[in-house]
Amino acid sequence: MRHVIFGGDGFVGRHLAPKLVADGEEVIVADIARSDLAHYRNVRFVQCDVTDPASVAAVGLKADDMVYNLSAKMLSPIQVRAKRHDFFFPVNFHGTEHIMQAMDRVGAPRLVHYTTDMIYGHTVTQPMTEEHPVAPLGEYGWSKQKTEELAAEWRTRGMSISLFRPRLIIGPGRLGILEKLFKLIDWNLPVPMIGSGRNPYQFISVFDCAEAARAAWKAGVPNEAYNLGSLNPPPVKKLLGDLIRHAGSKSILLPTPGWAVKRTLDLLDLMNMPIMDPEQYLIADEECVLDVSKAERQLGWVPQYRDEDMLIAAYSEYRAKKAGPAVATKHVPAE
Repeated sequence: MRHVIFGGDGFVGRHLAPKLVADGEEVIVADIARSDLAHYRNVRFVQCDVTDPASVAAVGLKADDMVYNLSAKMLSPIQVRAKRHDFFFPVNFHGTEHIMQAMDRVGAPRLVHYTTDMIYGHTVTQPMTEEHPVAPLGEYGWSKQKTEELAAEWRTRGMSISLFRPRLIIGPGRLGILEKLFKLIDWNLPVPMIGSGRNPYQFISVFDCAEAARAAWKAGVPNEAYNLGSLNPPPVKKLLGDLIRHAGSKSILLPTPGWAVKRTLDLLDLMNMPIMDPEQYLIADEECVLDVSKAERQLGWVPQYRDEDMLIAAYSEYRAKKAGPAVATKHVPAE
């Protein structure tokens, strides 16, 4: 079987592709750029811009292909308010639409597609199951939610589409907003928290994220949506405290009044001077913990990696990159 991974040169794809190769499968990576990755000895690369329907068609999908869509614009680099729609929608929504249309033309019915937990917006019920109300807080979340609506339409036409809603995907090589945190720790500066830091913060390991896609394929690509997150996420204070101790930093954690920080960040956003995206800071002091038991029941998928370990792994890779490019992998954006 051929496995075609759109956006396969990105953070999750570079872990999924070698997993499938190890299974003895034929893998094609379709992406706008190619990195210097060892598994390309056994994987075919096709340059593809998902915003261009002709480019997607040129990948040459076949009816029996297993298709994965990992292509996305993320919340890094931060965009000013006026530019967010045009930044996220061409890739996240229209790119997904082009992939689904190309699949339909050749009769390829199976797709694993990644959206985001940010479609949920503010926490309404705890823990957050896949039935949690949907109310995205910004253009990124809306661009992903609209792809879920696309999936619902194509399912009525016979497609099998497994949707994954991951928390912030983390692991070696992941930076984005985390780079600001790592710099504060390196400079021994106070690390402000939005709120008290007593609320848990849940990540999902890139290794577990890639394994989920493989599990969906093995399970026959169920027409379902699945949350992806770690088990037993620690409080923010413990998560950051462990990292500071690991780094040998003199940084201290600084609790703040969450409401005041959010209003300040709102003002900066309105002034076109964003420090964080509203979709990140508006929920930073909430208990946003995903219930991942559905994926275990239906796919046999259970997360294996702890948030604390993955944050430290990301920091260690950041330090290695600073020490010299020869000892670190390419950094890619984070949500």
